[in-house]
Amino acid sequence: MTARRETVLNYAILGIFVASTLLPLLGVLDSAFGPPDALTATLTIPHSLHLGNLATAWNQGHFSEYMISSLIVSGTASLLVCAVSLLAGYALGTMNFRGREVVFYVFLLGIMVPEEALIVPLYFDLRNLGLTDTYWSLILPQSAGILSFGVFWMRAFFRTTPPALREAAAIDGASSWSTLVRILLPIGRPALLTLAVLTFMWTWNEFLLPLVMIATESRYTAPLGLSFFRGEHLTQYSLLSAASLIVAAPIVILYLIFNRRFIAGMMAGAVKE
Repeated sequence: MTARRETVLNYAILGIFVASTLLPLLGVLDSAFGPPDALTATLTIPHSLHLGNLATAWNQGHFSEYMISSLIVSGTASLLVCAVSLLAGYALGTMNFRGREVVFYVFLLGIMVPEEALIVPLYFDLRNLGLTDTYWSLILPQSAGILSFGVFWMRAFFRTTPPALREAAAIDGASSWSTLVRILLPIGRPALLTLAVLTFMWTWNEFLLPLVMIATESRYTAPLGLSFFRGEHLTQYSLLSAASLIVAAPIVILYLIFNRRFIAGMMAGAVKE
């Protein structure tokens, strides 16, 4: 009886959290496909779907340019973070060399420093290098900021791989590079894919860095463009909701496509030999 009550209580608590998460999303969907002249944002059953809100928001907000900028920044940053994290995590997780723990803790320092504490000196440094108002002013800082987590993530994965695999490869004469590419990388794809998805999501949603670094409108990222669009259409709730759906759509689609592998990568670190 006690176990049954605990189960019911757990599901009740989960239901409350699910409802608190879904209700705002349903409100955004309802407003996005509601009448274009709606003066309030309410959760009601729409009598008809106004799909033209998406097209209007897309055209008036110039989201085609913003989405391309976000894709360039997020895609490049994901590639850089995954490549460096893979190599650094492999070295720190499987190799024994002097100063290994020191190097690892230096990487971890990046997790402890908030972005807001670095944004001002970072701006002046990038300006002196002539990189402000370019995609690199977004790609390089964000890649560096996420790299600490990436190294920590991949190191944790490589430490859970059976040492027998590496020992067998060494006996067969495989180099460290061959062991990584041919043996460990195939079984580490879920973890690497999870890192790529997280990096893409974090860089896609970044707002402060583009706001400070980017001045040319054609290089605005999607969240930054959405902010300016909101200022121009403050009371047009249908257009604002439609624009929010446009900006959020790539992340939702990406997660739906890689859902199973993403969960497998999240659980990979929990499995030990």
